[in-house]
Amino acid sequence: MALPSIRLTDPRALRGYAHPLRMALVGLLRREGPMTATQAADRLGESVPSCSYHLRQLAKYGLAERVPGGDARERPWRATALVTSWDDGSDDPAGRAATDQLNGVILDRYLERARQHLARRTAEPAEWRAVTGFSDALLYLTAEELAELTRRIEALLAAYDDRLIDPSARPDGARPISLIRLVLPADPAPPSGSPSPVPADPAASPGTAVSPEPATATSSPKPADPGAPAATPAASADPAASADRGSTR
Repeated sequence: MALPSIRLTDPRALRGYAHPLRMALVGLLRREGPMTATQAADRLGESVPSCSYHLRQLAKYGLAERVPGGDARERPWRATALVTSWDDGSDDPAGRAATDQLNGVILDRYLERARQHLARRTAEPAEWRAVTGFSDALLYLTAEELAELTRRIEALLAAYDDRLIDPSARPDGARPISLIRLVLPADPAPPSGSPSPVPADPAASPGTAVSPEPATATSSPKPADPGAPAATPAASADPAASADRGSTR
């Protein structure tokens, strides 16, 4: 199932979206449906004027819109799509700077959500603690192989897309899960013609650690090896989490 999506290409729109409260507002509308600025402010613990202003800015970039009809005094807002995407591979300097700014804000949000969950993780049922966590794996791949691996992961995730739209498709006990993927080179790109670099710790093996909330299914979490750079799934369940996908999704 193809989810409704919006692709940001204008550097101004990318910079406009690079704001923690705007991302939280988009995620809230996607999770809970249309609501007024007053309702959003109550959910997020923000002021009504602030939420109202940032919702108008989101509308400027096509990420939110007023719900037709409703109370003329304060009409609800809704998200225009369930997925936001952008291209991380642009050669345009302005585009690269804008996506770097956006990705940096998103990374900071991921880290904050993870820290918040770790502070309350002991309250999670044992069965959820057992299947959530951070993990990392060191792989040797070509760019083409990494693109194919990404497509395969996307296909697995797409099998659950209907549950985002149709609550009746969610089985009993299902919880919202935020699966966060960081696909990172272990080392800087070598100069052209140079042999592939050897990681600082060639023996480093994949590791798994305690994680933020409902997350990646990793059995028997164990401490992660910080010496093993990797493509790292992590996860958390943020009530205002939005589906933000760069060029990999």
